Amino acid sequence: MRLYRPVRRWLVTLCWAGEAASAIGLAPLAFATDWVRPPRQQNSTSFFYAHTDQWRYETVPAGEILSPTAEAGDWAGSFIDYNAKAERMGWLPSAPALKTNPLEVAAKAKAAGMEPKDYVASALKSGELEMSCMDPDDPHNWPRNMFVWRSNLLGSSGKGHEYFLKHLLGTDHGVQGKDLGEMGHDKPRDVAWHEEAPRGKLDLLVCIDFRMSTTAVYSDIVLPTATWYEKNDLNTSDMHPFIHPLGAAVDPAWESRTDWDIFKGIAKTFSEVAPEVLGVETDVVLVPIQHDSPGELAQTHGVRDWYKGECEPIPGKTMPTIVAVERDYSQTYAKFTSLGPLMDKLGNGGKGMAWNTQHEVDKLASLNGAVLDDTVAKGRPRIETDIDACETILMLAPETNGEVAVKAWEALEVQTGREHTHLARPKEDEKIRFRDIVAQPRKIITSPIWSGIESEHVSYNAGYTNVHELIPWRTLTGRQQLYQDHDWMRAFGETLVVYKPPVDLKTLHVKGDKPNGNPEITLNFITPHQKWGIHSTYTDNLLMLTLNRGGPVVWVSEIDAKRAGIVDNDWVEVFNANGPDCPGSRLPAHP
Repeated sequence: MRLYRPVRRWLVTLCWAGEAASAIGLAPLAFATDWVRPPRQQNSTSFFYAHTDQWRYETVPAGEILSPTAEAGDWAGSFIDYNAKAERMGWLPSAPALKTNPLEVAAKAKAAGMEPKDYVASALKSGELEMSCMDPDDPHNWPRNMFVWRSNLLGSSGKGHEYFLKHLLGTDHGVQGKDLGEMGHDKPRDVAWHEEAPRGKLDLLVCIDFRMSTTAVYSDIVLPTATWYEKNDLNTSDMHPFIHPLGAAVDPAWESRTDWDIFKGIAKTFSEVAPEVLGVETDVVLVPIQHDSPGELAQTHGVRDWYKGECEPIPGKTMPTIVAVERDYSQTYAKFTSLGPLMDKLGNGGKGMAWNTQHEVDKLASLNGAVLDDTVAKGRPRIETDIDACETILMLAPETNGEVAVKAWEALEVQTGREHTHLARPKEDEKIRFRDIVAQPRKIITSPIWSGIESEHVSYNAGYTNVHELIPWRTLTGRQQLYQDHDWMRAFGETLVVYKPPVDLKTLHVKGDKPNGNPEITLNFITPHQKWGIHSTYTDNLLMLTLNRGGPVVWVSEIDAKRAGIVDNDWVEVFNANGPDCPGSRLPAHP
């Protein structure tokens, strides 16, 4: 899931779960890096932990899980304090990043005659600006609009469904736990505490789905999209080396549209209404310190926090990098439907590598055609249709374009001082097109983005090129790293992979709170993906029903079942301090 992801140029909150041909080929298309860099991105774990207010219900203080070998220091506080500290020090992204609208921040920096990065660092130090992570319950810091695409966020993908309902949506919920104030536990030290927790932070929830999923049920707007056989798309994963197609056998039913057409339609309308409130704006983006970059060595003297006055706030060193990005919102649609000029100027790359893509841009313009309209995209390669989008990915990705694969290996050679292009030379002339994979799924080309190779003689396995090509591992030392030499890792006993007993989460207080006359037993709850569903879509078709009895299923051991007096096919109710199991609370048990 990616959040605050400007999917082809829009500043909206978007949850996304899906697969594509290559992260490197996909990045310009998905994150608009062909027009604007850097993108604004967010890790979903921190985002939802903060904005569904699950941090308010922590039953275990940080100090309780401290290692007895921890160095002397102030390790107290709540876990949200640690997450906020990681965000303000540049270890994690933060969204929203600033309490003040970032478009206004750039204007204030200009009025002060300062560069945005210098202004933000100075204003954060003085307190004029505040990071949103320090007060996630302040209305200025709430996420307001959320588009959920290809992810059943509520009831399935999101952890803590009842907290989503209570605090993010403001609907009925089943939260049974008490917050820190009610429990009398220590409240966060750095992050602001509001005695009354907010309910209903979102103003708008939009779901793009062809299923009546739990998320669709709770959404304000459901945009019906095409199923697999009604659209053209790519499908692959890091679990196998093949590129598979989704080919449109029939048109989308009724008023449904393909994902691509839905996004394109929103972009078009957004471009038309944007001039009423937005023109050419300067946006301030806070970017966390990047992996595979010199910034990884920026904080070499332990954990020193500018917020506590332990060091100066220096962008890219002791805090996130601060970048001013110009956005012309009226040109959103033009940019959405074309490949931008940064692919010519800066090229493409990943994992610390970069290579020139001018040849691929020219080829794509020949394949897809060039934009003729008198817009900012005039003359650029077109990305008008879903197949155009697929061809863009396939043309730019080293896994599907042999020439790009060779260039990517050459880029790695600059770093290692060794010859690696022999891994891709035999397929240098291979260029996989969308019609190729429609005819037959194709095996990808060996790429330095992955650490395995595609060979008739070697099965794909991770770390192969590190061992046989002597390519350094992606660690600070370049070696396999088993010891985490970091203040926090040492303090909490996480330096090495060792056995640690389960943490007592103190959540058994709900046992007996709502008796129904039947025995209650306490179990560890393990929730894998739906065992008999195909991505939770076709649970009720005949094939699936031969394997399953049509509803959610609980498996318990025969010993536990006997303790509770449960027999096969009984109905049970599963719940914990978070609320009843979702979706639905009455489940058939199969010991």
